Amino acid sequence: MKLHELAPFARSNRPKRRVGRGTGGKGGKTAGRGTKGQKARNNIKPGFEGGQLPLTQRIPKLRGFANPFRVEYNVVNLDVLDELGLDEVTPESLEAGGIVHHKGLVKILGRGELHRAVRVSAHGFSRSAVAAIEAAGGSRDRRPAPYGDRRPPAKGNALANR
Repeated sequence: MKLHELAPFARSNRPKRRVGRGTGGKGGKTAGRGTKGQKARNNIKPGFEGGQLPLTQRIPKLRGFANPFRVEYNVVNLDVLDELGLDEVTPESLEAGGIVHHKGLVKILGRGELHRAVRVSAHGFSRSAVAAIEAAGGSRDRRPAPYGDRRPPAKGNALANR
C-alpha cells in the first residue's frame, strides 16, 4: 500500500446537510429556524440580543484593559545611531534628526553594530545595546524619567481631571 492509495472508509465522510432546499429533503421549509420572526431571517448581527443591551456593553471589561500608566518608549537601534554619524547622541539630537517624536522616552536597542565610540544619552538601554556601546569604546548616560521615580501621569480624557 502506498500513500496515494490511502482513502477514508466508505461511509465515514458524510456530505454536509444542505438545509432550506425545499420540502423534499431534511431541513426543508423553515430549515431549523422555527417560524417567522427576526431570527428566522438572515440579516441579524452576531451578538444581537433583540434590543436588550448586549453582553459586550453590559460588561465592558471583556473588551480588554488599557493601562493609563503604561510607559512607552521611542525605540532606536544601534544601526540607526551608526548611520547618524554623531559623536554625542541625545534625545534632542534624535528629535532634530527626525528619528524620534518629541514626546515620550527614548530607549536604545541592540540591533546592528557601532563602528566608532559614541556617547549616548537616553532614558533606557537594553543589555545588548550597553554591551555594544561599551565594546566600541563609547559611553552611556541614563537619563531619569521626567516624572521622577513615581509612576507616569495618567493618559486619557477620563483621567485628565483627577
